[in-house]
Amino acid sequence: MSARLGIVGGTGGMGSLFARVYAAAGWEVSVRGRAGDEPLETFLSRQDVVMVSVPIDATVRVIGEVGSLLSPSQLLCDLTSLKAAPVEAMSRSPAPAVGLHPMFGPGVGGIAGQTIVVTPATASRSACAPLLGVLEAAGARLAFTSPEEHDRLMAVVQGLTHAVSLVMAETIRSLGYDLEGLLAVTSPVYRIELGLAGRLLAQDPGLYGPMLRGNPHLPAVLAVAAGALGDLRDAVGDPGPAAFRDLFAGNAAYFAGYASTATAETDLLIRCLAEGR
Repeated sequence: MSARLGIVGGTGGMGSLFARVYAAAGWEVSVRGRAGDEPLETFLSRQDVVMVSVPIDATVRVIGEVGSLLSPSQLLCDLTSLKAAPVEAMSRSPAPAVGLHPMFGPGVGGIAGQTIVVTPATASRSACAPLLGVLEAAGARLAFTSPEEHDRLMAVVQGLTHAVSLVMAETIRSLGYDLEGLLAVTSPVYRIELGLAGRLLAQDPGLYGPMLRGNPHLPAVLAVAAGALGDLRDAVGDPGPAAFRDLFAGNAAYFAGYASTATAETDLLIRCLAEGR
């Protein structure tokens, strides 16, 4: 099935990526940047599906503008990294709606093998089927959850992982270590850890700031993380081995079901990095 897809914000990186995906599937794709060549209402009236792909800080406002101009025969979706507020805003539109969160950046070559989180809103499963079918046919893995649960999970998946990278970078900078000197003595496994921090810091803070600051669940996660760092500091400073052994063993038991998969996946990364150097 082909349809007409209008992407508001389609001139940006993520909007352009999704425009290519749907165009390759035979859909008629139109994109609109900040200043369109025609009135917004006219642009929207020509679409079967309207996708909002704008910065996080502008998403709810743009959804409000766009959603009010749609009809029940259309479908509204967004690509925002946070979902509770955007889905609530979309739910006020006459058009049925569904939230999407691509768990990757626009620099990927394609969406095959990538994860897209789907947060159902007011659209029925049948109404979403053509939109989601294109993503599945292109090789994406779809994961379904509620908007509220999505944001709770993202406080760890994105928030905690990015926070750890930022804390590592801030610690190294504050200690005054020479970064090139550190890299000279790393093996691939440690270079991956440093690489994650470097990769994050090569991105736009205007994306990551709203992503972290806008998630209401993240402060509680960071409070627990601060406590965990304190526990580790105390265990390392304890003159006996018991405190560290107990801390390590408790977490090893929690991760036991994932340990073999994690080892296999990271071994592959380590081999790729070692062979590519």
